[in-house]
Amino acid sequence: MRQKGFFERLRTLGPGVLVAASIVGPGTVTTASATGAEFGYVLIWALVFSLLATMILQDMVTRLGIISRKELGMVMRDQFTHPVLKGATVFLIIAAILIGNAAYETGNITGGAIGLTTITGIPVDVWSVIIGIAAALLLWTGSYKIIEKAFITLILIMSLSFVITAVVVQPDLGAMFEGTFIPTVPDGAGLFVISLIGTTIVPYTLFLQSSTVQERWKGEEGIRDGRFDIIASMIICGVVSIAILLTAAAAFPIGTALGNPAQMAVQLEPLLGSWAKYVFSIGIFAAGITSSVTAALAAAYATSGALGWERNLKSTRFRMVWLFIIVVGVLFASLGYEPIQVILFAQYANGLILPVIVLLLMFVMNNKKLLGKHVNRTWINVAGWLIFAITILLALQSFGILD
Repeated sequence: MRQKGFFERLRTLGPGVLVAASIVGPGTVTTASATGAEFGYVLIWALVFSLLATMILQDMVTRLGIISRKELGMVMRDQFTHPVLKGATVFLIIAAILIGNAAYETGNITGGAIGLTTITGIPVDVWSVIIGIAAALLLWTGSYKIIEKAFITLILIMSLSFVITAVVVQPDLGAMFEGTFIPTVPDGAGLFVISLIGTTIVPYTLFLQSSTVQERWKGEEGIRDGRFDIIASMIICGVVSIAILLTAAAAFPIGTALGNPAQMAVQLEPLLGSWAKYVFSIGIFAAGITSSVTAALAAAYATSGALGWERNLKSTRFRMVWLFIIVVGVLFASLGYEPIQVILFAQYANGLILPVIVLLLMFVMNNKKLLGKHVNRTWINVAGWLIFAITILLALQSFGILD
């Protein structure tokens, strides 16, 4: 069979781009900005680790979806035959997805509200309710697909602005190299490290990817296309995420704790001047509302797979799941906490949940009855267990169990 060329594969990019769009949301913008402002270039390694880990985990679920033609939640549920183990697995999946996605939803809605508050001056809690209602209406009517492309265009403009600004500000290359290849965790940086991991290795995208690849690819060639899709998309995502951190490191003295959402727009002033506030605000609003829709929808898909429900967008059970996620997101976004701290905590919570999903995924990806010759190779298993170990160690450290 003829091998596809580089540019031919570029034209087939699909599910990986959706994953990248989910990652570069308000959580990544806020977390990378806050990290760069507080610690400079020191934690770039955490972003690089997260991106490599995302590639590896997404490659696993891509193979799973293409070969088994099943969703991750369904496969995890069927991994065990013992009723207690099966029940415990379903409970862990649903708990991780509902808690994790509710946390993400809080960050997404807060991020969208930050953008509108920066322009209008209307409080974040007011915009949070409005964005939540808008997301629910878009999902209920199915009209979110109509505005999706327009919002993604706005996100791309904001992302490109960060990348160009990162070049314009001429970051310290020596400090960048050190921060990338010499992992260190300064005092007080534990929350930021886990938040960077939580905002990049987005658990719900693993469930989403295993579903969407089935509609796009089949067989051996499909696996190769899917792998190219993930690698290309994650490289783009990595460039944008690191650019955001670099612009923050250049814009603020080390040790700056971002307290005002409008401060983040300052990063783009070297390129955009007085327009920085508007490009940033509109971009993060667009990222917030699109991510609000995606996170709620992904929670409904994952829950349906784990419980064996029919994937019907108009079914009452399906709608109740995404509505629950939106309501919880609006509630916590409206409690009056500092918006930046809310978003950071949302990413942190998902970083703590991640080991549960990775552990279950590793069992699934070594099931020869399900995947045959496409089970994990030795080096992928080593990488997968290393990801699991690192996320566990960071979680234990964050609770003070390890120094």
